[in-house]
Amino acid sequence: MMAAPILSLRGLTVRYPVRQGLSRREITALQPTDLDIHRGETLAIVGESGSGKTTLGRAMLRLVPVSGGSIVHDGKDLTALPPTALRALRPRFQMVFQDPYSSLNPSQRISTTLTSVLAHAGVPKAEHVERATALLADVGLDSDALTRFPRAFSGGQRQRIAIARALASDPDLIVADEPISALDVSIQAQVVNLLVELKAKRGLTLVFISHDLGMVSAIADRTAVMYFGEIVEIAKAGALATAPRHPYSAMLLASQPQPDVAAARATIRAAAGHAAADLPSQLDPPTGCPFQSRCPHALPRCAQEVPHLALAPRGGMTACFNPLVTDETPKGAQTA
Repeated sequence: MMAAPILSLRGLTVRYPVRQGLSRREITALQPTDLDIHRGETLAIVGESGSGKTTLGRAMLRLVPVSGGSIVHDGKDLTALPPTALRALRPRFQMVFQDPYSSLNPSQRISTTLTSVLAHAGVPKAEHVERATALLADVGLDSDALTRFPRAFSGGQRQRIAIARALASDPDLIVADEPISALDVSIQAQVVNLLVELKAKRGLTLVFISHDLGMVSAIADRTAVMYFGEIVEIAKAGALATAPRHPYSAMLLASQPQPDVAAARATIRAAAGHAAADLPSQLDPPTGCPFQSRCPHALPRCAQEVPHLALAPRGGMTACFNPLVTDETPKGAQTA
């Protein structure tokens, strides 16, 4: 029997009020979203800037106001909990933010950054220094870091400290929001490997948000691809990286840097054959599929109807009326 998801999202929606001239309007940053996050898995959420992946990550932890839907954990809807009950659950769910230069308080020593979390988690004060030292050791830093301020550390070291802070409350789930995008390429792999090792060591559930579909395929169990505020494909990470079904997933994959010069040139030529188009306006969303203006496989119905997530031939899910077909598609499977 499959264990219950650590978080089960149903119809989760986020809208923000905006001012346009003298009038007030709303934009939908996250379309109604259904998603189960399984205990112990690494779920990657990928998409370009503005796709809604950070909004989804923050919404599932109730770090942004939720406009509709539910977030169920152990039978409790987090969207319906009173503030005191939600505060009591906070230690179970933590986030590592994108920018290690702004996510740490520059006026606090690292000891204060870590012990404040330990105190909130109910760790006795007498154990604070020992526990903080152990947390730093877990992320590869010496105990002398406790007496220093964030400005004394490099970007990679700051992100390690941010990871230690997330671990301080002994959480069940960590959402890592593009944790390597602000770091030098030379240390990005180190931070990713650290997260993978800590997940295995502590039995964590990890939600890894990124724009790099190729990279997350190496560490994730499943990948959810987002476009214009909604999930357009979910599949096992390895399968999605080799045989994406949604045209947007294929575009993301093709846009990754490729050491094969000939393949890279072919990708550039293919991109030049289609008119460039930006993300649609959230103030004036298009009819039909929001990706259809950029999609080389769009059908006439794509301009009129909105596709919804449905089972793909090989077991994943995709929101597409004309999913891509590969050699892995079972014989006789319907793709339209």
